[in-house]
Amino acid sequence: MNLQQALDILKSKGYKYTGKRERMVQIFSREDRYLTPKEVLGEMQEDYPGLSVDTVYRNLSLFEDLGIVEGTEWEGERRYRLHCGGDPHHHHLICKECGRTRSLNVCPMNAILGEPEDFTITGHKFEIFGYCKDCEAVSKNEGNCTHS
Repeated sequence: MNLQQALDILKSKGYKYTGKRERMVQIFSREDRYLTPKEVLGEMQEDYPGLSVDTVYRNLSLFEDLGIVEGTEWEGERRYRLHCGGDPHHHHLICKECGRTRSLNVCPMNAILGEPEDFTITGHKFEIFGYCKDCEAVSKNEGNCTHS
């Protein structure tokens, strides 16, 4: 998904097209990784010094409901990234250092469970955490990631 697609979704669903919402989507578009609401707030405070964390949370919840961002629980905190677009059924490999993701082209559920008897699956979520090639190499050499 790109900035214009996200803003078009807001407009088509009858939500106001505000500078704050546009700025939030720009941040996700630029970062291309999972972000915490506090990171989003930090990015926005220079332009919007009176912005509250509650406003950020409300907009992230709206964006998630509209399919603009995807959310996940990670280390006890909700984090968000711009929706990948494409197939709504997908899973991710997530770098624990920089937050970047890579989509999986297969569903691990098929290998693990298949179709169980006497149960209809209506949804599931797989997220596999580890370190991307760049962060793994840096952590072995220096202990810091260069692209976060």
